[in-house]
Amino acid sequence: MADVAERAGVSTSTVSRTLRGLSTVSPEVRARVEKAAREIDFAVSRQAASLVTGRTGTVAVMVPTLNSWFTGSALSSLAPLLRAAGLQLNVYEIPDLTERTAFFETLPARRNADALLVFSFDLTEEETARLDDLGMPVIYVSQHVDGRPSVYVDDVAGALHGTRHLLNLGHRRIAFVPTEGASGFTFSSNERLLGYQQALTEAGVPLDDDLVVSTRTGSKRAAAEALGTLLSLREPPTAIFAEQDEVAVALVWNLRRTRIAVPEQISVLGFDDQPLADWFDLSTVAQSPSRMGRLAGELALKLIDDAGGAGEAGGSGGTGGTGDAGGSGGDAERHIVLPTHVIPRGTTAPAPEPADQAPGESA
Repeated sequence: MADVAERAGVSTSTVSRTLRGLSTVSPEVRARVEKAAREIDFAVSRQAASLVTGRTGTVAVMVPTLNSWFTGSALSSLAPLLRAAGLQLNVYEIPDLTERTAFFETLPARRNADALLVFSFDLTEEETARLDDLGMPVIYVSQHVDGRPSVYVDDVAGALHGTRHLLNLGHRRIAFVPTEGASGFTFSSNERLLGYQQALTEAGVPLDDDLVVSTRTGSKRAAAEALGTLLSLREPPTAIFAEQDEVAVALVWNLRRTRIAVPEQISVLGFDDQPLADWFDLSTVAQSPSRMGRLAGELALKLIDDAGGAGEAGGSGGTGGTGDAGGSGGDAERHIVLPTHVIPRGTTAPAPEPADQAPGESA
């Protein structure tokens, strides 16, 4: 840093302020310092800088998997935002319960990040309390956690509106197919099931547990098994609402393979609006993980700045927030709720007339 200062004709403190991105340096001086740093291949040591600033220059992300459309879309918008702010992204993938237990035992993000973003985990009270003690802002993404900053879609409302779409088409035997897995991350599944049940109750349609059949994501065979269970009922469904687009597409594939016309005989609705939904002309409930990732990043930057301005290492109880945030009592209780909307395409249609009813005959 002294070499850069000598070459640029400024003090070492000016070099420090410039390379930290502070606004107290004039554009002309900033240009001289940056030119001098390039000429001698000088790079800031984050480890050394953290001893002075108390910051690591890193934001950690905890995700259940990297092999998903949702995670990829969210991180693709989050990473450039952080990079533009001079921060690095450190991802902790927690794919199963063993990894999850190890993470909460060691908390590797402690002292190695300035904020932690937690994606789509249905945490226990003990796990949430462990994250509260990290001493940094913790933002929950794609889930609502009481009293903590959260960025999410209203899964209940999304599923309710999707089920209403099917009800408005005249369907009364509507199945719901949630996903299950060994990891136990079930937050969205539970919320979407609740929205489905609320819509049926609102319409006066009795709940039928036989119409709720779980399956695995990405498996045609598992989808075929779930479909076989539904089609073997005394009164099979005329519509199926799948918790994820991938499951919905697998169901459509199996239905058409067995010569059951979609949507003429059975309508199928997904949730997400992944690119494959458009390719397969799939009706779905759309959400935007890319926008969710960006807003979560903006909130993390705000909380980091607030913590630094207060001269503290941080915590989930900062003040202030982004313009998209809502709620009261500061960012510790602030939530950003993103909308969902139904996109009708070619896999949903009016319910077929009963087989014992002649065309045009009133029910």
